[in-house]
Amino acid sequence: MFNSPQNFEPQQAPAFFARGPSPLARLAFFSALSLVLMATDSRIQYLATARANLMVLLHPLQVVANTPSQLYHFTSNYFTTHHHLLNDNQQLKQQALTQKIAMQRLASLELENAHLRNLLSASQALAEVSKLAEIMRVGNDPFTKKIIVNRGSIHEIITGAAVVDADGVIGQITRVYPSSSEITLITDKSLTIPIQIERNGLRAIAFGNGKDNTLNLPFLPANVDIKQGDKLVTSGIDGVYPAGLAVAIVKEIKINSDSPFARIVCTPAGGIENHRQVLIVNLAKGEELQVSPKNSLPADKTKKNKSQTTRTSKPDSSTLSAKKPNARN
Repeated sequence: MFNSPQNFEPQQAPAFFARGPSPLARLAFFSALSLVLMATDSRIQYLATARANLMVLLHPLQVVANTPSQLYHFTSNYFTTHHHLLNDNQQLKQQALTQKIAMQRLASLELENAHLRNLLSASQALAEVSKLAEIMRVGNDPFTKKIIVNRGSIHEIITGAAVVDADGVIGQITRVYPSSSEITLITDKSLTIPIQIERNGLRAIAFGNGKDNTLNLPFLPANVDIKQGDKLVTSGIDGVYPAGLAVAIVKEIKINSDSPFARIVCTPAGGIENHRQVLIVNLAKGEELQVSPKNSLPADKTKKNKSQTTRTSKPDSSTLSAKKPNARN
């Protein structure tokens, strides 16, 4: 007898690898995890040390990657034609001669100013102490305008010092660390700077706009004597910024009939995009510019001024009582 054929159900072969979640689920999970980590890092900055160490490890690779471009620039500079070198040398000589003449005039003006201050018995201008610094990092926060430089408290940098570049004022030291400092730019909305119109001497306060790289001159009447293209310089009345440094150029003047004030927009003269080195200027309040003995007053005139000052000053009661016998004689 033949047995009836048995129905065998097909059996699946066991999978060689254990399968997990689907690729779409993995993509969604890791995308969400990346967003959470980026948001947390932007708030807490917990990866700052890790990034710093990673940059140290990647520095040799950056040097190797920049080697071809540096080699190209070195070769092109080496094979510069003799004609271009002669032209550059002639221009530099002419520029140096012009600057020497300007420095001679400046020295004579400083001596004349010191002489006039001595005649008027006025205090001398404060000396300036400056230190060169290099920009290390530019802040990436769109709501603040700050940069970091490689000079700090170990380099005798103090909070409140003015920072300038080759074109004008760029900001002020707001935080000092041991080997670095934080500079708040003049375009930041939290910083103000006393200015003066170079053309007519009008004084005002410039406020940083914050949103874009501009400054505003608020609370000035609509009929104020300011023209487009006027140059703004530091007035020096705040004791932070030396007087006469370029700050900004008037870009736009808007007058609204509904407001008694004019809306004046200015563009800064200096900028971190133009130069990498900046100068930190601090007014040495304990030091004064020394007057040369050649420009001092003669002895007889000095005594005369001192006697006149003594006569015009109001004596106290003890002095009057001591001088009464001499007056009677």
